[in-house]
Amino acid sequence: MRIDLMAGATTASVARDLTPNPTILVFDSGLGGLTVLDQVRRARPDASYVYVADDAGFPYGRLSEATLVDRSLAVMERLVSLHRPDLIVIACNTASTIVLPALRQRFPMPIVGVVPPIKPASEATRSRMITLLATPGTVARAYTHDLIETYAGQCAVTLVGAPNLARFAESQLAGAPVDDATLSAEIAACFVTGDDGRRTDVVALACTHYPLLLGRFQALAPWPVTWIDPAPAIARRVTQLLGAADRSVPYAGTVLGTFTSGSGLTGALRASLDRHGIGSIAVEAMPLGLQ
Repeated sequence: MRIDLMAGATTASVARDLTPNPTILVFDSGLGGLTVLDQVRRARPDASYVYVADDAGFPYGRLSEATLVDRSLAVMERLVSLHRPDLIVIACNTASTIVLPALRQRFPMPIVGVVPPIKPASEATRSRMITLLATPGTVARAYTHDLIETYAGQCAVTLVGAPNLARFAESQLAGAPVDDATLSAEIAACFVTGDDGRRTDVVALACTHYPLLLGRFQALAPWPVTWIDPAPAIARRVTQLLGAADRSVPYAGTVLGTFTSGSGLTGALRASLDRHGIGSIAVEAMPLGLQ
């Protein structure tokens, strides 16, 4: 089962007038933000979209916090100048928990981020045994532990920092999926049985890449659990900030995909991007060392 709850989104407290035909920029370190893009497009099909994958910097977990802040600001300066978005979605947990304050200080438009969905997980569980499946950096971050203390104090929370899942998701989109045994080993620690017989019944996905693999997670899980994907909550927050879709405006059409490297743009990946509505691709070359 898949749950979407409002607690997956975070924004600056900015009120906006309803914006006809807005331009929405969705930003991620790689391709995980496609899961967010899909949900936001369903909510505002009349908007124009730019999807940005900072693939030159992927994965963000290997960067120091200072480097990530500097890079995100530099990349976003160029993107805002080029596309003049009405709203920005930071569809990356790592960037959201580290960079949002600096981005909101620099840019005037609303910026929506994503946080580990601890609160909805604690509300959904019946066994009071939940798992947060995240990157190692998100698992270690004090922000995540503060969320657990605030919202899940009555739960047994298993933190699983999966070192390879984001890469596996990107490989699958590029037409080279990992085998079941490898993927199963990566998520095995999510499923815990307590001494009293209680079992994990909720797994919260704290990386936007992970829903790209959700169908395989469900098939490989040793027992059924509720999987929480924060992307629909982000889409609802976008609608709150920009207003509901104007149904009198024709569907906006395809999305512009922008990459900061583009080195992995294989034919199979381009086909996957097309299935997510990305009909044209541009490369705004920005190597990792260029700030």
